[in-house]
Amino acid sequence: MSDDDVTAFYERHPYPPPVDDLDRHIEAWRDGSRRRVEHHRIWPSAGFRDDPTILVAGCGTSQAARYAVRYPKSRVIGVDISQTSIDHTLALRRRHRLDNLEAHVAPLSEVTQLDTSFDLVVCTGVVHHVAEPDRDLRTLRDVLAPGGALLLMLYATYGRTGVYMVQEYCRRLGIGTTPEEIDALVESLREIPRDHPLRPQLERSPDFANRDALADALLHPRDHSYTVPEVFDLLASSALRFGRWVRQAPYLPTCGSLSSVPHGERVAELPVHEQYAAVELYRGTMTRHSLVAHRDDESTTSAVDFADSRHRGYVPVRPHTVVVVEERLPPGAAAAVLNRAHEFSDLVMFVGEDEKAMIDAIDGVRTIGEIDPRGADFFRRLHDHDLVVIDASDG
Repeated sequence: MSDDDVTAFYERHPYPPPVDDLDRHIEAWRDGSRRRVEHHRIWPSAGFRDDPTILVAGCGTSQAARYAVRYPKSRVIGVDISQTSIDHTLALRRRHRLDNLEAHVAPLSEVTQLDTSFDLVVCTGVVHHVAEPDRDLRTLRDVLAPGGALLLMLYATYGRTGVYMVQEYCRRLGIGTTPEEIDALVESLREIPRDHPLRPQLERSPDFANRDALADALLHPRDHSYTVPEVFDLLASSALRFGRWVRQAPYLPTCGSLSSVPHGERVAELPVHEQYAAVELYRGTMTRHSLVAHRDDESTTSAVDFADSRHRGYVPVRPHTVVVVEERLPPGAAAAVLNRAHEFSDLVMFVGEDEKAMIDAIDGVRTIGEIDPRGADFFRRLHDHDLVVIDASDG
């Protein structure tokens, strides 16, 4: 399968499905606190700045425009192999007067020709479609500015079992990507058995409600996925170092249902990368891995060290997707705290009255020491559950 085949596929089936405007996105990001949360998720120890230079590598029809909306003070450059996708991006640029946005037709392997270094490189949903992932990731690594970060999303193997079964089914039948063939596929999938591994995704993913998105999921000419160990192998071969999972609770044996079963402690005794691999197998339905990575020749980290003697000066910041629920609780619980961005319903943290009072005291200004003089264990648990990000920048 050639790169030209992939380019031609996206000219016929632009992804994500194009939109005419970003009005809802603009409204959602009027709250500047979202930028602070995103910054400290990636750079907990660096002082907040809202003007990073950003490359969106494989920007599709709208992702670069969305980043230009989120970061109006930033220079944002989007590249994509599809002229159609770039045309949609430029249409959004004109509609919303996004003067901070540039967009170019180019593969990942040519981003060094932009002659720019970037504080943040965003590459989500792209590397698993390229012919040489190691080469292209190394190229993205080479355009990172000192202290920069790569935000990467890759398909996850086990949770896409149903997708790969239907991909093989389509290959055996010789199903193409004409509108008539896709419509026939949609009609056939309506009757797929209830216990088929694809059924949960059919019912909850918006990608299966759009013709072009369905083609991207089931009829793509090049598609590779990664287990957790393969993710770490890919990073190592690309001279990159793992920083953190964007949502880390699904990978931790101390969060969710695994923490309460006999194997929970046994998994927690494994080396940390082995813990991640075991939890992926235990959960079984992860469809993607989203992570932050850094150059392997720098000390920049996305990890938070709660053993550091300065931890009492850390400032916890609550993401907007975190909610505190006070109804239908188990005995002894004052609240259930959860992150609506999680896909797994077991990732809930039940808290007592004293702990709820500490959560209520999180305002993005007070430090851990000011909220809880006793120590940082509770805030470590909140951080592990993705219920806070940490500003460890000393102001």
